[in-house]
Amino acid sequence: MRILIVDDERPARDKLRRMLSAEPDISAIEEARDGVEALETLPAFAPDLLLLDIQMPEISGLDVAASLPAPAPLVVFVTAYDEYAIRAFDANAIDYLLKPYDQPRLQRALQRARERLATQRPASTPLPAVGQLLIPERGGTRIVKVEQIQWIETADNYVILHTADGEPLMRQTLAGLLEKLGPRFIRCHRRAAVQIDWIASIINHDKGDGELLLRGGARVPLSRQYRADVVAHFQ
Repeated sequence: MRILIVDDERPARDKLRRMLSAEPDISAIEEARDGVEALETLPAFAPDLLLLDIQMPEISGLDVAASLPAPAPLVVFVTAYDEYAIRAFDANAIDYLLKPYDQPRLQRALQRARERLATQRPASTPLPAVGQLLIPERGGTRIVKVEQIQWIETADNYVILHTADGEPLMRQTLAGLLEKLGPRFIRCHRRAAVQIDWIASIINHDKGDGELLLRGGARVPLSRQYRADVVAHFQ
């Protein structure tokens, strides 16, 4: 089992790491100091379980849980505050550890994770896509609801999220982001993808390419390479 510890307090992370080192089936442990670092660590580390603090600067643990890409790791909240328990389980947490906790209590949470992992649905079963994106910005973090994203285009090592409220930049590849967002988005160009529900009409050009006219008025390039895939969604 691969575990990511997310807590802004170093002693709390150290305590969890010591306790986890006694468990024989844990193959890798990684740490994140806050929610932003946790979301950045996820793609490369691919944890099975997050041990997630709730009260952290910039992004709370609840917001992190709501922003996990599919397939999402399991979540156990580890916090000193009991008032978040209902919201934690609403966020599909499998357990809620109150600080201070001991080794037997942590082991019960880990056993729940083992049992859940053993009965997870097969890879062919569709998993829910992420519902919001957290984008670090100077002075804070912007929360972008996925349903508000009309289309996406690449910009060097970033993507631009085109919404009615702005065009925030996110450090991510287009292919990697589309994997997180799920089937509601479709690629329409080497450098662009569009949310299917925003498409109002398809405009054809003479050479086989064209444009997508969106409900918000935007025009998005449609290349010949991807035209058939886009049209197939409406047949």
